[in-house]
Amino acid sequence: MLYKTKEGLKSFYPIPRSKKYIMSISTKKQNYKAQIQQIKNKTIWNFLAILGVIALLSVIFSFYALSPLRNALRLTQEFIKDILHDFNTPLASLRLNTSMLKDEFQDNKKIQRIEQSVQTVLRLQSHLKSYLKNHKQQNEEFVLDDIVEDIIKILQINYPDITFSQNTNNTKLFTNKEAFQRIINNIVSNAAKYNKQNGYVNIEVKNSKIYITDTGVGIKNPKKIFERFYKEQQRGIGIGLHIVKKLSEELGIKIEVKSKIGEGTTFVLNISSLTK
Repeated sequence: MLYKTKEGLKSFYPIPRSKKYIMSISTKKQNYKAQIQQIKNKTIWNFLAILGVIALLSVIFSFYALSPLRNALRLTQEFIKDILHDFNTPLASLRLNTSMLKDEFQDNKKIQRIEQSVQTVLRLQSHLKSYLKNHKQQNEEFVLDDIVEDIIKILQINYPDITFSQNTNNTKLFTNKEAFQRIINNIVSNAAKYNKQNGYVNIEVKNSKIYITDTGVGIKNPKKIFERFYKEQQRGIGIGLHIVKKLSEELGIKIEVKSKIGEGTTFVLNISSLTK
């Protein structure tokens, strides 16, 4: 026990084999506080040194542990780049020969299906390119109706039992046309792909927002669908909607998703920043 006195601090200790005397140890209060502060400072510096060593070891371990993952991602990207490069020659041949057959046989549905399949592969190639790199593109003015009509025209060939409708009010937009077209195409394609038999897909514009509504199977986890490689169906590779989110952020488009299992899904795209 420490006792306060006029001189400072004092403590008493018994002396072995002595009942008459005790030992008294005293110190000035200032000296005691100074020594306590030194101990505190030394403890803090030791703690910081240990913390620094732990942090350094954690960083080294993290780099060591993540090294195989970085190598795997690098190899994956190189593999995708090689595949994309190898796609060009057969795709060019398919497009050329399909175009020649289309001139010889007018309104042939089989040729139209082949052409649609080529377009699907081209879109996949475009998705993979978007996955690999992020690049700025030129903005231009265009009419939303034209993009939607072209997308519907192509999809109707592969999905003849789906009813497509649009009410886009001749909306003019100013943004990157290619990126915007990819956003709309991915959403509408999914709406047709995961729809019910004799279902419908409706695209309309109201109050500077695009509503893409379908009567499909619905989405279990709407908050997860924009995550890379996430998918709820067996088909696809799970990057289509991730690219939609990525491109929408680049163009300044806010997306909302409303869905009910067994009833359908509605994508809402806020395009107020793109309209003049």
